[in-house]
Amino acid sequence: MQEVVTLECTEAKKEGKPASRYLTKRNKKTVTERIEKKKYNPFLRRHTLHKEIK
Repeated sequence: MQEVVTLECTEAKKEGKPASRYLTKRNKKTVTERIEKKKYNPFLRRHTLHKEIK
């Protein structure tokens, strides 16, 4: 039961830059909460926290 989810940068909106987005998969049965990962944002040129969006 793999589900494709979108991760969006949380820090870019605060700084007025475009938010970077990544696609990833998660198992709906084992991972019930929303995913948070540190990913690279090319607009900010650093690693930032990305959270799952609907």
